[in-house]
Amino acid sequence: MKLGGRLAVEGAGTAWLVFAGCAATALNASPPSQGCNTLGMAVAFGLALAVANYAAARAASAHFNPAVTIGYAVSGRFPVRDTGPYLAAQTIGAIVGAALLVRVASGRPGFSLAVSDLGSNGYDDHSPTEYALWAVFMLEAAVSFVFVFFHLLMSSRAERRKAAALATGACLAVVYLLAIPVSNGGANPARSTGPALFVGEWALDQLWLFWAAPLSGGAAAGAMYRLVSRRSRLVPAPVREGV
Repeated sequence: MKLGGRLAVEGAGTAWLVFAGCAATALNASPPSQGCNTLGMAVAFGLALAVANYAAARAASAHFNPAVTIGYAVSGRFPVRDTGPYLAAQTIGAIVGAALLVRVASGRPGFSLAVSDLGSNGYDDHSPTEYALWAVFMLEAAVSFVFVFFHLLMSSRAERRKAAALATGACLAVVYLLAIPVSNGGANPARSTGPALFVGEWALDQLWLFWAAPLSGGAAAGAMYRLVSRRSRLVPAPVREGV
């Protein structure tokens, strides 16, 4: 597929991810308890990613996340020249998804962006459980590293790619189970940008962290994958007796 088609797939997939994932809380007329909110949002994001991956069928590499794209570029498995267009398509898609969510949510009496944060990410007073900036940064970088490294591993061999769509969706759900109480679940700069643009104020002020930490984690995962891949190619295959 040509670049234009791949960018369209990336944008559409990211829009779906943001809409479906953030809708788990934004469309609730009566906010559930923190535990139910965490589980519902994590499952929604995980299933949304799995659906997007299956729908894309590897047509666009199925990144839907700037941290993943950066990780693939650093690992040497994605052309650097396409990195900028991919990040732009993902961010635009996330904004479209958030705009659709705002439009739907505004149909409920009493809805207000001043009350609903649309699942925006934050730290300190805007962390769901008031985690400090440094703690949120460390967690966001760590879970992004794990997710991107797992993404790279699952797409590295043909036999793994058969289960990659479902496996990466499950991995994202686990990541969000960990991250939602701390930061409302980021690990994706595009996903963080969409809601933040509509919430404004504090969400935009704190958005820098949700680009810096995931991109740092994604780049580290790409570098680690590249190192591990090089070393594995230098290790000779074990010799079997009788072969």
